[in-house]
Amino acid sequence: MRELIRVIRLTLVLWGITAIIYPLILLGIGQVAFNSQANGSLITKQGVVVGSSLIGQPFSSDKYLWSRPSTTNYSSFATEDYAPTKTENLSQTTGVSGASNLAPSNSDLLKRGNEKDGFQGVQIELDRLNKAGIKPTADLVYTSGSSLDPHISLEAARAQIQRIATVRSLNLNQVEMLVAKNTDGRFLGIFGEPGVNVLQLNLALDSLQ
Repeated sequence: MRELIRVIRLTLVLWGITAIIYPLILLGIGQVAFNSQANGSLITKQGVVVGSSLIGQPFSSDKYLWSRPSTTNYSSFATEDYAPTKTENLSQTTGVSGASNLAPSNSDLLKRGNEKDGFQGVQIELDRLNKAGIKPTADLVYTSGSSLDPHISLEAARAQIQRIATVRSLNLNQVEMLVAKNTDGRFLGIFGEPGVNVLQLNLALDSLQ
């Protein structure tokens, strides 16, 4: 009986440490030292949450930096360029994300790439870029596998500077400085490639006016 009581007591103590005390300590450290990251890296505009620096959003207006196409179409917060109340945009509020998981041998992948309407067709993106006088880059034509990619390459961002500056009547240098300011470098200086956070840059552009 004594051994049984000791085992039960030890189990309760270990359960309290691992299931209550340890998680609470990590929660406290996260909220104090990494508050933004622990709460989703949310971005606010005039006190209203408009998105996260970790999640991409759709932008199609000429006055904004265009996002990378998404496999499932981005699920996003409302932005000045996106009206979630429209019936055709309701899919963007579902929280759906994820890759298509279509193999190169799958005929549906080729079909999707050749679509001339919808949000996944490669030809649609090529036509839009050519019409805007933007040199196509891989990340402006092909979809993000995760459907959540918040960044585009520096090349893709710089290709849009002239259009944004013209539409907003801004100096090219102003837009170039904002692009540089909202560029995230390589992780630890060696992993990955630099990328421009689309949502943060577009909010920075709005703040100029």
